[in-house]
Amino acid sequence: MRRREFITLIGGAAVAWPLAARAQQGERIRRVGVLMALAADDPQAQTLIAAFLQGLQQLGWNEGRNVRIDTRWGGGDADRLRKYAAELVALGPDVILAPGSATVGPVLQASHTVPIVFTVVPDPVGAGYVDSLSRPGGSATGFMQFEYGLSGKWLELLKEVAPRVTRVAVLRDTTISAGLGQWAAIQTAAPSFGVEVSPINVRNADEIERAVTTFARSPDGGLIVTGSPLTVIHRDRIIALATRHKLPAVYFQRSLVTGGGLISYGPDFVDQYRRAAGYVDRILKGEKPAEMPVQAPTKYELVINLKTAKALGLDIPSTVLSRADEVIE
Repeated sequence: MRRREFITLIGGAAVAWPLAARAQQGERIRRVGVLMALAADDPQAQTLIAAFLQGLQQLGWNEGRNVRIDTRWGGGDADRLRKYAAELVALGPDVILAPGSATVGPVLQASHTVPIVFTVVPDPVGAGYVDSLSRPGGSATGFMQFEYGLSGKWLELLKEVAPRVTRVAVLRDTTISAGLGQWAAIQTAAPSFGVEVSPINVRNADEIERAVTTFARSPDGGLIVTGSPLTVIHRDRIIALATRHKLPAVYFQRSLVTGGGLISYGPDFVDQYRRAAGYVDRILKGEKPAEMPVQAPTKYELVINLKTAKALGLDIPSTVLSRADEVIE
């Protein structure tokens, strides 16, 4: 080989090597933390996380190739969620997915710099997670579940399907801001519907059973089941108690009605997890949560279980049926 050709070859390689190195660096594996409040074996939790992962794949993020997903499952245990929030932050993630108030709070306590995308959080401004919906201003943004005022809609629905109800037990989780906010909105709306409301805390299944059984001893009662990981974890027990004591009940999401509950009204949770993948994608590509507006639900679902209504001896008014997005026969 001639000397000039050799020098040219070496020079070309010297240029190519840094380019190849930069290309490999561009494909570095990014790290996404996921803190789920539910248990790993919960079918609903698996459906939600699958929607998120599917959304990431559609945007070009594939686990093991260019992204690593670190998932922790709280199982409704507040202490465990705090521990796992700190654990995920210590891993140095590029962004953390934190569904619901039960997970956002612990992650923000662990770090105010790691980007957070939340889902199904009621009133994130009131909870202090963001400065405003249009300009969050901090390290967190995402998708809100609803404003607390929507909780009054559950009471309205309960009176529409069961007009005789004059007493309503409200199942709530007092350990999260959403539990207190939803209760306050229902309590404020109660006088206009002529009902007396009383809270039932959802710390554990036995406590729920005792409280609901005691409440059901008096006539004309109904239930409102507010949104929280604990009401999802204990959903089978809650639905069974409502059926056993013939208590009309309104739930905050569809899955509790497909599982045997009477009626629900709320946003499409699966859609929020799918849309959250888009926000994670944008953050991984360099956008800042502080400048990404919090998104409101694009659709609310009214779901009615007519089989459960029949078992309770209720005739659902045609005005309610005509508004339903799904009717389970």
